[in-house]
Amino acid sequence: MSGVAEVLSLLVDRAATVAVAESLTGGLIGAAFTSVSGSSKAFRGGVISYATDLKHTLLAVPEDLLNREGAVHPEVAEAMALGVARVCGATYGLAVTGVAGPEPQDGRPVGTVFVAVSGPGGRFWRRELSLRGSRERIRVKTVDEAVDLLASVLKANKGEHSG
Repeated sequence: MSGVAEVLSLLVDRAATVAVAESLTGGLIGAAFTSVSGSSKAFRGGVISYATDLKHTLLAVPEDLLNREGAVHPEVAEAMALGVARVCGATYGLAVTGVAGPEPQDGRPVGTVFVAVSGPGGRFWRRELSLRGSRERIRVKTVDEAVDLLASVLKANKGEHSG
């Protein structure tokens, strides 16, 4: 999980913070961040919104979006990222939603995952994944991809500071 330590270092360097909204990973991303000593300098916390209705009630994902598209959709990931950043008072929100299996969900095949980052100025970055393997492999790979997306965002926006 050296990627997590790098992300935390990048966040600390710019006095920025991150919060996570997790669905299929069930807390694995938060656990990855908090496994690094000193993570409290940049990691604010997170919301595990495993049930679809919690995405709306806790993270303000629009109910009409959830009704129309289901929980596994790129716009849902973006809304989750924005919502968790707001709820936790973080500079960046990192969110994942997807299908770990064993059954398809919302018309999406197993291995479909959407990762989103919300950042300063209301900007979004996202990544669509089509993962293969066991349920556990899909969940672990989702953590890696989510951390990688946030690292890419932070590296691409080096000059930005939260304050």
